[in-house]
Amino acid sequence: MGSTSAQNPEYNGSARVGRRDLIKRSAALGLISVPTMSFLSACASGGGGGNGDKAKEGKKTAKNPLAVNDTAQMEFVLFDGGFGKEYAEDAVKIYEKNFPKVTVKFAATQKIQSTLQPRFNQGTPPDLIDNSGAEQMDMGVLVGKDQLADLTPLLDAPSYDDPSKKVRDTLRPGIVEMGQFDGEKVWILYYAYTVYGVWYSQKALDSLDEQYPETWDQMLAVCEKAKKKGMAGWTYAGKYPYYLPFSLYPMIGKVGGVEVLDAIDNLEPNAWKHPAVKACFEAYYELYKKGYVLKGTPGLDHIQSQTAWAQGKALFIPNGSWVENESANVIPKDFDLAVSAPTGIDSSDKMPFGTIWASGGEPFIVPAKAKNTAGGMEQLRIMLSEASSKNFTGKVKSLTAYNGGTDGITLTPGLKSGVAALDKAGQNVVNPRLQDWYVQLQKEKIGVSGLGEMMAGRLTPAEAIKKIQGFADEAAKDTSIKHYKHQ
Repeated sequence: MGSTSAQNPEYNGSARVGRRDLIKRSAALGLISVPTMSFLSACASGGGGGNGDKAKEGKKTAKNPLAVNDTAQMEFVLFDGGFGKEYAEDAVKIYEKNFPKVTVKFAATQKIQSTLQPRFNQGTPPDLIDNSGAEQMDMGVLVGKDQLADLTPLLDAPSYDDPSKKVRDTLRPGIVEMGQFDGEKVWILYYAYTVYGVWYSQKALDSLDEQYPETWDQMLAVCEKAKKKGMAGWTYAGKYPYYLPFSLYPMIGKVGGVEVLDAIDNLEPNAWKHPAVKACFEAYYELYKKGYVLKGTPGLDHIQSQTAWAQGKALFIPNGSWVENESANVIPKDFDLAVSAPTGIDSSDKMPFGTIWASGGEPFIVPAKAKNTAGGMEQLRIMLSEASSKNFTGKVKSLTAYNGGTDGITLTPGLKSGVAALDKAGQNVVNPRLQDWYVQLQKEKIGVSGLGEMMAGRLTPAEAIKKIQGFADEAAKDTSIKHYKHQ
């Protein structure tokens, strides 16, 4: 099983905020389910007592910038998923070395919600939680009911490696923003980092004597050449077509600018009618019209489509960096896995080629009613050091939120390509929030009823846009759900 807050594709829940609430598993991702009503009720109660024994503030020094009490116990509960627990145990040892009078109470479990629900209700939660997995707690409820500590003190503290840099200045693009809801406060620190885009075999592309296409005319030409050699240009998770946005959304951002994606996230009227959306929908529809999509794709799930792609039946697939691990048993050793930012339309695009979607996963939280909130944040500060980041990447083949930590590590082909894609993107990293903020809208309506129908040829781009805009308008008017906006 994976380990970030991703959701089983077959599941039709509507948890509001859980990063990548789309995907089924992998070592880069895990499962999430909607919290039970008992948990929602527990959070709604605002918790019980338990604040009387808060750890006293310690002495603030250069080595202890968060003023951790060096005699107070710290408790850390980790989700026991595809990333395992060794990376966290290693970071705990560093904490105990730095505070030798303390023994960290560490536990790893797959039952985050059922284990911690009573403790939140009683006002006695742990100091640090990896809130992930099938029993992930609903972030929207936790934030809305003031159950979480603001992590701004951590982000503004000196980084573990370089006191001249704040922790926030060592993080990859989008990490801080992902932890925000409304306003400047940061409630969540996403520790893992996923690169989304168009994945392919460099060997297969070389066999066509082609480079990765930067414009859509070039994309169509590459697909035509592949078709003549008996290979489809594209496939995707047809049963779960909300995988398509992994390349389609950043393409929209590239063509029209990030403000187009922000307007979509904000559920603004007519956001989906922007010319950039129209151009990108028509481009993808052209793949279907010209026969460049692998036959039968609408009936394939994510594993089946990835397997067909790995077997050389299709050249390109929209996906995230977990695909390297998830498809490890079917990807040939000489496949030479690679990822690229999405192809654009042409030179009139607002953002340069290389604009990519990359964002965090594996959400860590510090409960507001924890006894030792400073200790929980200090543990995260340690984990965001270069050494801890390298340890994580080397052991689980995934990047972290720390912007670096890969020097000296032998990277797998997909991870190496992902790092190169991020380097090429620079600051041109987009982070659409629909799948965080409005899960049902993103998955069932935009994904299945909109994009899925269009790519199966049952809707034209114009019809799909009209339908999706209608779904977005309905969500905007729905008073039963909390609405978020880019600040």
